[in-house]
Amino acid sequence: MKDLATIEEQIKSLEDEITKTKSNKATQGHLGKLKAKIAALRERKEKAQAHSKASGGGPGFEVKKSGDASVALVGFPSVGKSSLISQLTEVESDIGNFAFTTLTCIPGLMEHRGAKIQILDLPGLIKGASDGKGRGREILNVIRGSDMVLYVVDPFQDSHFDILDYELWRGGLRLNQNTPQVFITRTNRGGIVVRSTVKQTNLTDVEIQDIVRSFGIVSATVTLRTNVTDDNIVDTLAGNRVYSRAVVVLNKVDLASEKDIQKAKDSLPEGWPVLEVSAKTGQGIDTMKDFIYNNLHFMSIYLKPQGQEADLVEPLIVKDTCTVREVCIKLHRDFVRKFRYARVLGPSAKFDWQRVGLDHTLKDGDLLSVITRR
Repeated sequence: MKDLATIEEQIKSLEDEITKTKSNKATQGHLGKLKAKIAALRERKEKAQAHSKASGGGPGFEVKKSGDASVALVGFPSVGKSSLISQLTEVESDIGNFAFTTLTCIPGLMEHRGAKIQILDLPGLIKGASDGKGRGREILNVIRGSDMVLYVVDPFQDSHFDILDYELWRGGLRLNQNTPQVFITRTNRGGIVVRSTVKQTNLTDVEIQDIVRSFGIVSATVTLRTNVTDDNIVDTLAGNRVYSRAVVVLNKVDLASEKDIQKAKDSLPEGWPVLEVSAKTGQGIDTMKDFIYNNLHFMSIYLKPQGQEADLVEPLIVKDTCTVREVCIKLHRDFVRKFRYARVLGPSAKFDWQRVGLDHTLKDGDLLSVITRR
């Protein structure tokens, strides 16, 4: 515990220095070094906490994933998440007119256009959640494992979104961002070598090398395929960032004027999707269901059981990155163990009924036949 306290003090000191440092092009390298040191300290802290839990720490909560994808509702207490999940699913949360009604994660299943989507009603996040306040770390771990994040805010709370987004950012979530094309490979010797396929305008090679060294790496090859920032380098070094889709759900619009709604929208990040809904009246719920389905990027795979006719009526709904292996796991746990090969007819096949393995990536409209050992 003493070691944890020391680490927290070091992190706090570095964060204070970041706060005092004006952010501009001239200071990006320095800020990057500070952030890299914080990332390395947080890695040590997580390992120490994991050891503490293994030695008898307090219980957490876990959510068993089910369905074709999972969506996390994130918001402050009393913004209407429980009412919203009741509209989307068959789950009835214990709803009260006071904060902290939901004390654990309540999963519900939304069935829409053939897909089964798990909706997670989480305890309300509060300021300091990324430091563990209000079961924050447990909540953030569940959010990190979801396929989409829905920020639930109301038009009358100006600062809620900024606080939520900051806590999720500190918790390692990078929402509505592309994974940076930065690759860092440790080597046995040679120091830090920087190679770039594009012109770097934010950081010099020396600044990049200093950031990597601040994380505790003395020898590595850094390959850059995009014009990077200090955050891109630090996020790659940390190695635990989650890149996911997010949308803002503006709840309680039945109580808000057009001016209230526009003011709330103006305070949100440019380009982020915003859904206007009322969990109380049901306004906008159907549009919300369609948005969730469309932005989880599902596709339809048709199955032809071995020795039988193909089922072209009821497709299997899967994510658009799905492989044959994932379909096998979805069908039955024995399918991977007994797998011999599969045959595919459709967009992902080079020719009709191409023979493929477990790692073959499928495409929308494929017809799949899995051949297993008897």
